Amino acid sequence: MLDIAAMSIVLSHNKVQEQAGLAVMKMAMDVAANQSESIMALDVNAKAMETSVQPFLGAILDIQV
Repeated sequence: MLDIAAMSIVLSHNKVQEQAGLAVMKMAMDVAANQSESIMALDVNAKAMETSVQPFLGAILDIQV
């Protein structure tokens, strides 16, 4: 049987491991959120650049029947 001191050490160790795991998960989620925001901004900037490079494309439709 474990004595009280050993049980306390084991419980404390488990608590520290859990806190470290949660901290790593939070950092990973923050990185993923930042990357998704960057990708969305890149998409918007790419569309704006396409329009500015060739502004005449899609602006006028001339059809004769």
